[in-house]
Amino acid sequence: MDQLIAELKHHIIDDLEIEDITADGIQTDEPLFIEGLGLDSLDAVELVVMLERHYNIKLTDMETAKAAFASPRTLAEFVTKHRA
Repeated sequence: MDQLIAELKHHIIDDLEIEDITADGIQTDEPLFIEGLGLDSLDAVELVVMLERHYNIKLTDMETAKAAFASPRTLAEFVTKHRA
Protein backbone atom coordinates (compact mmCIF):
# COMPACT_ATOMS: atom_id res chain seq x y z
CA MET A 1 0.00 0.00 0.00
CA ASP A 2 2.87 2.40 0.80
CA GLN A 3 4.24 2.04 -2.72
CA LEU A 4 0.83 2.80 -4.24
CA ILE A 5 0.43 5.85 -1.98
CA ALA A 6 3.83 7.15 -3.11
CA GLU A 7 2.93 6.49 -6.75
CA LEU A 8 -0.37 8.35 -6.36
CA LYS A 9 1.38 11.33 -4.76
CA HIS A 10 3.69 11.54 -7.79
CA HIS A 11 0.73 11.32 -10.18
CA ILE A 12 -1.06 14.08 -8.28
CA ILE A 13 1.98 16.37 -8.56
CA ASP A 14 2.64 15.53 -12.22
CA ASP A 15 -0.90 15.27 -13.61
CA LEU A 16 -2.22 18.33 -11.76
CA GLU A 17 1.00 20.23 -12.55
CA ILE A 18 1.51 21.31 -8.95
CA GLU A 19 4.72 23.29 -8.73
CA ASP A 20 4.99 24.52 -5.14
CA ILE A 21 5.20 21.13 -3.40
CA THR A 22 6.87 17.77 -4.01
CA ALA A 23 5.32 14.33 -3.68
CA ASP A 24 7.35 13.84 -0.49
CA GLY A 25 5.77 17.00 0.89
CA ILE A 26 2.28 15.48 0.78
CA GLN A 27 1.33 13.75 4.01
CA THR A 28 -0.37 10.36 3.62
CA ASP A 29 -3.45 11.35 5.63
CA GLU A 30 -3.46 15.01 4.58
CA PRO A 31 -6.75 16.24 3.11
CA LEU A 32 -6.46 16.82 -0.62
CA PHE A 33 -9.14 19.52 -0.82
CA ILE A 34 -9.67 22.89 0.86
CA GLU A 35 -7.36 22.53 3.87
CA GLY A 36 -4.31 20.37 3.41
CA LEU A 37 -3.16 20.30 -0.21
CA GLY A 38 -5.81 22.84 -1.20
CA LEU A 39 -7.14 21.25 -4.39
CA ASP A 40 -10.34 22.62 -5.94
CA SER A 41 -13.17 21.34 -8.13
CA LEU A 42 -11.12 21.59 -11.34
CA ASP A 43 -8.45 19.48 -9.70
CA ALA A 44 -11.13 16.90 -8.86
CA VAL A 45 -11.81 16.52 -12.58
CA GLU A 46 -8.09 16.04 -13.16
CA LEU A 47 -8.01 13.35 -10.46
CA VAL A 48 -10.83 11.50 -12.24
CA VAL A 49 -8.85 11.66 -15.49
CA MET A 50 -5.72 10.50 -13.64
CA LEU A 51 -7.55 7.42 -12.33
CA GLU A 52 -8.76 6.57 -15.82
CA ARG A 53 -5.36 7.14 -17.43
CA HIS A 54 -3.14 5.32 -14.95
CA TYR A 55 -5.44 2.73 -13.37
CA ASN A 56 -8.27 2.20 -15.87
CA ILE A 57 -10.81 3.20 -13.22
CA LYS A 58 -13.86 5.09 -14.43
CA LEU A 59 -15.43 7.21 -11.72
CA THR A 60 -18.83 8.74 -12.39
CA ASP A 61 -20.42 9.03 -8.95
CA MET A 62 -19.33 12.23 -7.23
CA GLU A 63 -20.23 10.97 -3.75
CA THR A 64 -17.87 8.03 -4.25
CA ALA A 65 -15.24 10.42 -5.60
CA LYS A 66 -15.60 12.70 -2.61
CA ALA A 67 -14.90 9.83 -0.23
CA ALA A 68 -12.05 8.46 -2.36
CA PHE A 69 -10.39 11.86 -2.72
CA ALA A 70 -10.26 12.59 1.02
CA SER A 71 -6.51 11.87 1.31
CA PRO A 72 -3.74 9.98 -0.47
CA ARG A 73 -4.46 6.97 1.77
CA THR A 74 -8.19 6.87 0.92
CA LEU A 75 -7.31 7.28 -2.76
CA ALA A 76 -4.92 4.32 -2.57
CA GLU A 77 -7.56 2.22 -0.81
CA PHE A 78 -10.05 3.12 -3.56
CA VAL A 79 -7.57 2.23 -6.33
CA THR A 80 -6.74 -1.08 -4.65
CA LYS A 81 -10.42 -1.96 -4.43
CA HIS A 82 -11.36 -0.90 -7.99
CA ARG A 83 -8.26 -1.51 -10.06
CA ALA A 84 -9.00 -3.45 -13.24
